[in-house]
Amino acid sequence: MSDVITKAVEALNEKMGGGFDAGVAKFVIEGEGAIVVDAEGARASDDVADVTLTANLETFQGMIEGDVNPTAAFMQGKLSVDGDMGLAMQLGSVLS
Repeated sequence: MSDVITKAVEALNEKMGGGFDAGVAKFVIEGEGAIVVDAEGARASDDVADVTLTANLETFQGMIEGDVNPTAAFMQGKLSVDGDMGLAMQLGSVLS
């Protein structure tokens, strides 16, 4: 597992405070790997999810740090969403 994924898992777990009980979401960081977030928290995984959000490392880091609004990133084409859009919106509000 890459250092980027390890740090991203830690950051997501801190930001979300223990988990995301609305469903299963996957973040794909281009060129790095994937992270699954569910009621148990975030972990490095490429498991099947209800929604998959894909972004480059810069966009993902910006969303985690609060510098990039997930909705704005989606509208600008920097974040792609595949699957349950409602779940993606819930996750976006958790990250904001």
